[in-house]
Amino acid sequence: MTTTAVPAAGAYLPQGTVYGTLLNFRSEFDAWAPKMNEAPYKAPPNAPILYVKPVNTWSTSGAAIPVPASAPQVEVGATIAMVIGDKPNTVAGYVLMNDVSLPHASFFRPPVKFKCLDGFLGIGNEVVDAAKAGDPSAFTLDVRVNGEVRQSSRFSGLVRNAQQLLADVSSFMTLQPGDVLMLGCDITADGARPLVKVGDRVEIRAPGFAPLVNTFVAEAA
Repeated sequence: MTTTAVPAAGAYLPQGTVYGTLLNFRSEFDAWAPKMNEAPYKAPPNAPILYVKPVNTWSTSGAAIPVPASAPQVEVGATIAMVIGDKPNTVAGYVLMNDVSLPHASFFRPPVKFKCLDGFLGIGNEVVDAAKAGDPSAFTLDVRVNGEVRQSSRFSGLVRNAQQLLADVSSFMTLQPGDVLMLGCDITADGARPLVKVGDRVEIRAPGFAPLVNTFVAEAA
């Protein structure tokens, strides 16, 4: 069943296309490096790897995210994203996001069915102005599941920092006003992402940002 996010009064929802970015944390890139020379690619990527999170995936902070009956657990993809300003390829601000996915075997080109299920993108309720947010390389965030810290990420560990990512993406496509570009999702020490199940409450916190909170519920029949 397709859902559309209904924001709380004054809550932010994207006005353009939301793009995710793969393999942009050094830890994740290095974990997958041994497989990068295997078929079908046979070489490390030389440009950002992007994918789209369409409108059916959007869930505002405070919303319940449905978990399919076929998936006992789903992955949390905590990140911070750039919101494009009034002029193409410029940054107006930053927003917290939870890029939820079904667990899958490859991050190189994940099928839509793993990442684009209804409600599978938690979105922070406010955009922090770029000038107020400061240097994105200094961003940090924590993922808390039922109050327990399960992941801590530092955006100083990006393969392409925010400025370089924007420049590289802009070299082959135009990011339009209202578009959103995620900086990427980190992995934990075991090479995975935090897993959650029905009944769990996930809170993503970053200094200067209002927390992004979502609960996970069983998908309606």
